[in-house]
Amino acid sequence: LKHQLRANVSYAALPSDLREMLQRRLGDLERQLLSKVAELEDEKSLLHNETSAHRQKTETALNALLEKGAGFESNSAFKSPDEFKVSLPLRTNYLYGKIKKTLPELYAFTVCLWLRSSASPGIGTPFSYAVPGQANEIVLIEWGNNPIELLINDKVAQLPLFISDGKWHHICITWTTRDGMWEAFQDGEKLGTGENLAPWHPIKPGGVLILGQEQDTVGGRFDATQAFVGEMSQFNIWDRVLKAEDIMNIANCSINMPGNIIPWVDNNVDVFGGATKWPVETCEERLLDL
Repeated sequence: LKHQLRANVSYAALPSDLREMLQRRLGDLERQLLSKVAELEDEKSLLHNETSAHRQKTETALNALLEKGAGFESNSAFKSPDEFKVSLPLRTNYLYGKIKKTLPELYAFTVCLWLRSSASPGIGTPFSYAVPGQANEIVLIEWGNNPIELLINDKVAQLPLFISDGKWHHICITWTTRDGMWEAFQDGEKLGTGENLAPWHPIKPGGVLILGQEQDTVGGRFDATQAFVGEMSQFNIWDRVLKAEDIMNIANCSINMPGNIIPWVDNNVDVFGGATKWPVETCEERLLDL
């Protein structure tokens, strides 16, 4: 055909037997093309079915894992109601714990907890307490390359704590509305103190207390970059400034002293988004980790 076209001979001028041969050839090519299209359509349909089946299989496996995780989350078979830890292994905006109880109006407090994290940069937000109109009523956060900070009513104090070495540490923070005095303890030792942190501001009642996330609205709008990564246990709150000797005794496992406002007990802590509860190492084992 190319030869005939080069010679400027029209199709009509071709000999009849050559025209018939070309028609048969074109018919064969068309049938081959249609057959190939049909074959490709079949392959596409097969791939779609395989993909759908694979997706369904994956979703089924994920749902089974989530159900299994939910079983762990609701596990109350700890030796004692307080012998558990909350694990937050990923930096996300959906893993967190929630304290069921809320705070009354407070004019002073002590917060103590055990935590372990090697997250970098910054361990994130071990806990935050938000009330209507003030998302940063009480926040403990180490964000990016900043020092660990305590926020009260959105006012900030930098704390001389160093806890991102992957070991268990016992942390206590005290605060009183009187002159906004604060103290920071690590492993029983007072490392810092200051004043003028939200002085004469009473802590507002009825808010939401979250473990592992910083709240931008009450109970939500978490930012993954500010999430805590690691494990925590024995999160307790008192409505007074504990004595230094009491804090030392708690940190060195001499006494077990639950918070009189927020005690660390299994049925007071819910976990969400894949956060889990596990039996915690004994106090003495955590102490050996220091």
